[in-house]
Amino acid sequence: MPTPSLDSLPIRRLTLRDLTACADLSEDRGWPREEHKWGLLLAAGRGHGVEAPDGGLAAACVVTEYGPRERPSLAAVGMVLVAERHSRQGLGRRLMRHVVEGAGTTPLTLHATPLGRPLYEELGFKVTGQAEMVRGHFVPSGRPDILTRTATADDLPAILRLDEEVFGTDRTHIVTRLPAFADQLRVAEEDGRIIGYAAAWPNMDTHVVGPLIARDTATAQALIASLAAHTNRPLRTDIDVRHHELLDWVKEHGLAPVAFNAVMTHGITDLPGDWSRRFAPVTVAAA
Repeated sequence: MPTPSLDSLPIRRLTLRDLTACADLSEDRGWPREEHKWGLLLAAGRGHGVEAPDGGLAAACVVTEYGPRERPSLAAVGMVLVAERHSRQGLGRRLMRHVVEGAGTTPLTLHATPLGRPLYEELGFKVTGQAEMVRGHFVPSGRPDILTRTATADDLPAILRLDEEVFGTDRTHIVTRLPAFADQLRVAEEDGRIIGYAAAWPNMDTHVVGPLIARDTATAQALIASLAAHTNRPLRTDIDVRHHELLDWVKEHGLAPVAFNAVMTHGITDLPGDWSRRFAPVTVAAA
């Protein structure tokens, strides 16, 4: 039988049953398998994929929606991947057009590598910011003045209120998964009030710091230092480049620059919320 053309292959919903195939696709493109992250994204978001005629997935991506379920106010696109053997045949463009058309009037955002940016620009995405990935073993110095502690179940309502205020829309379905997803979830506190929170979740040999929401740079520093104090793994995080003071500080404490990604939006000129208190995303794949 003749092999069907890529254009004729249907785009279907991906579920947690596709987790291994998604990890295989990551590995095919030279990315880490990241099964733990794929699990979160497929559970909290909406996966889209194309099955390859010769087995496995030819392409995949995940869209994570925020705000009211019936009328999302923002959707993040991530993990846009095309198998090496099917690359440069328009499959990524077709998948992204499917996502953009399916979003309708819902604004979109994504973090773009230099390789992917031209495709997104072709589809109408605009660069509205930049994030810098840093990685390394954190070297402590001194003791922060700001109190941090492990988050408890009683903290969740206050964390959700703070997160929605800073992020600009509701993401309860992500935040409530953090206690099980992350190895650490910590809060910063002042006079009994939560002024920031952060998680550290396992990704291959590192702990990824994200989300990182904090009242100011000093609070963000205290949260990172407290997370680092409870792990022997290198830390990795993606920090909005406008937070240059925090970036300088983490580099002084052992984290090294890895890469820059462009923050892009479609349908809005800037992300909602308060960028001055939003230091790092849960993951760049989910904004």
